[in-house]
Amino acid sequence: MNSSDIFLRLRYLDAYPKTLEDFRIKTYGGAAVTIVCWCVIVLLVSFEIKDYWTPTISEELFVDTSRGPKLRINVDFIIPAISCEFLVLDAMDTSGEQHLQIEHNIYKRRLDLDGKPIEEPQKEEIGAGATEIPKGKNATEEKKCGSCYGAETVDIPCCDSCEAVKEAYRRKTWAFPDIETITQCQSEHYSQKLKNAFSEACQIYGYMEVNRVGGSFHIAPGQSFSINHVHVHDVQPFSSTNFNTSHRIRHLSFGKNIPGKTNPIDGSDVIAHEGATMFQYYIKIVPTTYVRKDGAVWQTNQFSVTRHQKVVSISSGESGMPGIFFSYELAPMMVKYTERQKSFGHCATNICAIIGGIFTVAGIIDSLLYHSVKMIQKKIELGKVN
Repeated sequence: MNSSDIFLRLRYLDAYPKTLEDFRIKTYGGAAVTIVCWCVIVLLVSFEIKDYWTPTISEELFVDTSRGPKLRINVDFIIPAISCEFLVLDAMDTSGEQHLQIEHNIYKRRLDLDGKPIEEPQKEEIGAGATEIPKGKNATEEKKCGSCYGAETVDIPCCDSCEAVKEAYRRKTWAFPDIETITQCQSEHYSQKLKNAFSEACQIYGYMEVNRVGGSFHIAPGQSFSINHVHVHDVQPFSSTNFNTSHRIRHLSFGKNIPGKTNPIDGSDVIAHEGATMFQYYIKIVPTTYVRKDGAVWQTNQFSVTRHQKVVSISSGESGMPGIFFSYELAPMMVKYTERQKSFGHCATNICAIIGGIFTVAGIIDSLLYHSVKMIQKKIELGKVN
């Protein structure tokens, strides 16, 4: 058997025999089916390629054994009916550590009642309350002791500011006198601050880092302080019922913000229909680890929230104080999401299946159309069609 016989026999293995061009019939229906066929192939192949570049995400659940030192809380709130001068943000945890007035990580921006900024946001550093003595003052003026108006104690012998006078009266548990009679309050334009108390809005935003244990934080009117380890707010000279604690939560999250992470109460508008309303949010935090396909590991948190509100006026008989309170606790379980790249072989197999399957179905449809039209034409020629 020579080589020509081998090649001759090899042709019998051809699974795709060809017909002569003279025996091929091209139709308008076949052209339409071909165009639709290619459009569907291009569309489905593009979807398959897009799906190949989108990594799959597997989910695991296990006991959290991590020992993160701090928990980062990101906040952005707007209180539309109380000025920044009368709002404070406080935080504490179940370990007993209290963080009073943590403005060192938080910005406050004064807004008008339409929500437009009045001035640039202010950030107060820890220890910012220590006033700097202006140059040109002599030693006598530097050591000048302001009067506490009868509320002096060994701990507070002098009151150089309006807040110092108020603190001295608090410790004595005395009612605060008319601010017009307090020199320190007059020099600080305290009366003007009182006039603006309900004619401005306030935006509080930023982040704070607290111990990684359950705890709480709140935004409430009045100066915060502790008496016998009890956390209280002084709203004098106003009453609690004067404060409308309606608010908008523009953003609240725990940990790093990563793509695809949703925060359930972002964009929430909450309206207080009465004064002295206390809003309570109970938050369950689930530690979350996100492992990218490039090996990068992101630590963050997801959370669920339940809201409750009540009126704390004397007439309602409910205890508490007006404000926005958040209590959170960490779940003992951790969720781990891992990105994985899809197999190229799987993608190639799907593309081949798409092309072959559509061509096969298109061939069947074209054959049905061709023979149906041919049969109808033959019946017309024979006069069998009315």
